[in-house]
Amino acid sequence: MKVHHLNCATMRPFGGRLVSGSGPLLRTAELVCHCLLIETGEGLVLVDSGLGTGDVTDPDATLSRGWRRLARPVLDISETALHQVERLGFRASDVRHVVLTHLDLDHGGGLRDFPDAQVHVLRTELEAALNARGGRERTRYPREQWAHRPKWAPHDPQGEEWFGFQAVHDIPGLQAEILLVPLIGHTVGHTGVAVREDDRWLLHAGDAYFFHGEMRPDAPWCTPGLRLMQSRVETARGLRLANQDRLRDLVRSHGDEITVFNAHDPVQLRAARQAAARVS
Repeated sequence: MKVHHLNCATMRPFGGRLVSGSGPLLRTAELVCHCLLIETGEGLVLVDSGLGTGDVTDPDATLSRGWRRLARPVLDISETALHQVERLGFRASDVRHVVLTHLDLDHGGGLRDFPDAQVHVLRTELEAALNARGGRERTRYPREQWAHRPKWAPHDPQGEEWFGFQAVHDIPGLQAEILLVPLIGHTVGHTGVAVREDDRWLLHAGDAYFFHGEMRPDAPWCTPGLRLMQSRVETARGLRLANQDRLRDLVRSHGDEITVFNAHDPVQLRAARQAAARVS
C-alpha cells in the first residue's frame, strides 16, 4: 500500500505561541486537517475527509459563524481531499472507502465529494451525530454535510487486541492492514485508525490529542490554548485522558514499530510527509 499524507484544511486561530508552542504571542497559529489517502488493491481509502468543496464554496450552509471565528479556516478549495485526489491522477469514484475517526465538521466535511464511497464510523458516533440536538451539537455535527445520504457502514468497538489496545476491529472489504482502534473521549464514538505500511504501523489518532508534545513519554505537555480547546469539546474527560496515557505508553514501548500522529498538528504532518518522502 502507498500512503499519502494530505492537509485537507488549514486553520489559523488567534493565540500565537499559546496555541502553536513557539513564535510571537501576537500572531495567528496554524492547525491542519491531517488526512490519509491510501492506495490499495481494492481502490483508494481516505482516512478522514477534512473540509469539503461544499464547505469551502458555501461555508454558511455547514460551518457556523462561531466556529469560523474561533478556528479561522482558510477555506482553500485546493486543500480539499477531492482536489488533491484529482491532482494525483485519480477520480472521486476511485475512493471506495472513507474511514472516519469521528464525525466532527472538520473531519466529515468532504463526504459529499465522494458519494459512492462506503463510510466507516463507530456506531455510537454515527448515532450521536444523527441524533444531535441543540446548537452546540448541531454545530459539531452539521447534517448538511451528509445530505447526500452516505453509504454508512457502522461498526461496533469489538475485536482483537492490538499492542495492548482492546476491541480493535478490522474493516470488511478492506485489507487487514487497516484497523479501527477505539479512542473514546473526544467524542462518544471517537476512534483511531491504524494502517500497516511496509514494516511499520501508522496510527492516526484523530483528536485523541492535539499537540505533539503530549506524546512525549517522559515529560508530556500541551500549550494552554490547545489544552483549553480539548477540554471544551470533550465528551468524557476521564476516558480521553486515559487514552492519552495509553498512547504515550504505546510510543514509549513500540515507537520503533508505530508512528503515532493526530489530526491537527502541523509539526506531525510535516514529519509524516518527510518520512514518506524518504520511503519513496
